[in-house]
Amino acid sequence: MKAVVLVGGEGTRLRPLTWSTPKPLLPIANIAFLERQLAWLESYGVDEVVLSMGYLPDAFHRHFPEGRFGGVTLRYAVEEKPLGTAGGIRFAAEGITERFVVCNGDVLTGLDLAAMVEFHEARGAEASIYLCQVDDPSAFGVVPTRDDGEVVGFIEKPPRDQAPTNWINAGTYVLEPSVLDRIPPRINVSIEREVFPRMVEAPGALYAFHYDGYWLDIGTPEKYLQAHHDLLRGALPGTLAPGAVERAPGVWTQGEVHIDPTAVLEAPLLVGAGSVIGAGARISDSVLGSGVRVEADSVVVRSVLFDGATVGGGEVLDSVVGSGSTIGHGAGLSDVTIVGPGVTVDGGSRISGGRVPADDPRG
Repeated sequence: MKAVVLVGGEGTRLRPLTWSTPKPLLPIANIAFLERQLAWLESYGVDEVVLSMGYLPDAFHRHFPEGRFGGVTLRYAVEEKPLGTAGGIRFAAEGITERFVVCNGDVLTGLDLAAMVEFHEARGAEASIYLCQVDDPSAFGVVPTRDDGEVVGFIEKPPRDQAPTNWINAGTYVLEPSVLDRIPPRINVSIEREVFPRMVEAPGALYAFHYDGYWLDIGTPEKYLQAHHDLLRGALPGTLAPGAVERAPGVWTQGEVHIDPTAVLEAPLLVGAGSVIGAGARISDSVLGSGVRVEADSVVVRSVLFDGATVGGGEVLDSVVGSGSTIGHGAGLSDVTIVGPGVTVDGGSRISGGRVPADDPRG
């Protein structure tokens, strides 16, 4: 089976992390998010994936220099101009003549893809949409259906007390190649707002598969942090991280690490290879990448430190520190502060809800 994964977005809400790294390549518990998605697709028999790219395409080539991931062959479709979700799918799926899967490149899910394909086939659908259930649908597009799953309409961001359903479009589709004929070539078209709503007018063409399992859009800093916390707590089956060994209940390490005997480690926690944790440091509910240094008396809580980051006696709460960055002695980060790669936060600084640096370093 083939799949198209939409990875062309700029990830603006996750800046400054995404100034130099596309959102799908950001790590989730020390594995690039896209690698997690490709492994999930491969587990359901997908052996070829087309990456529909626009933003920083060279980063994907560098990350997958052999054009493969495991048993999955990768192809690249680079848009010269933004084509929207439908336009991007048509462009990337050029030459596909069989049923295929489409995924948004920022959704972490436990969807049973085999069950969805079986549902699609049993109904003779032209397209099937994965729906998940949320408590508050007002920030999403809701999709009412008939009892057999046939879609009857789309309602964008309804007021919570007026939504006819709390089942939302979760960003995974099973499509027959005939859907591509419904998309005009080489122009910006949305599959969610243009193509699917028009398909509702064709009886028996469009169905929705309801699956009430784990689902998370990682596109905001808050949700990006939540993805790490959820994986640490076992929200999805499978490997937490390569080579991770549980050295105490809920505390995993990868490879060789140095942890001072007086450091306090509180589960859940993942510590990457080559990391050093100093005397009196306290770390809980966090993910540390490889080569991280948490120096004496530092505090890291509910946070993510990328590869090579250093906390030099400061405090990091509910925040993300980019690769190679340093948090100086006595500095404090809190309230979902995001520090980009290669940044030094001076000792004694206090940052709450900040973005450092805020500007594009490429000029």
